[in-house]
Amino acid sequence: MEIKIQSIHFDATEKLEAFIEKKVAKLEKTYEDIQKVEVQLKVVKPATAENKETSLTVIIPGNSPVHVEKVSDTFEEGVDLCVDALRVQLQKIKEKSRNY
Repeated sequence: MEIKIQSIHFDATEKLEAFIEKKVAKLEKTYEDIQKVEVQLKVVKPATAENKETSLTVIIPGNSPVHVEKVSDTFEEGVDLCVDALRVQLQKIKEKSRNY
């Protein structure tokens, strides 16, 4: 699985990138056939409390890309929320493919 991290309007720290890779890697437990995960981190102006926009796109062969977007206080929280939402969506896709 390839993980591509893109940070917009700021530079992501190595610690943040390591956190994202660790969390995203856990998606493989839910769905083994993930080819690529694109993570986009964006600081939304003006600087308010909830100004961190996190979006994850998962590319799976034979399906359209699965996309989740969340806005939160920190990127870590945003990644957690996105990964949880993706886990639910991937589970549904997996169950649908099992039924055929």
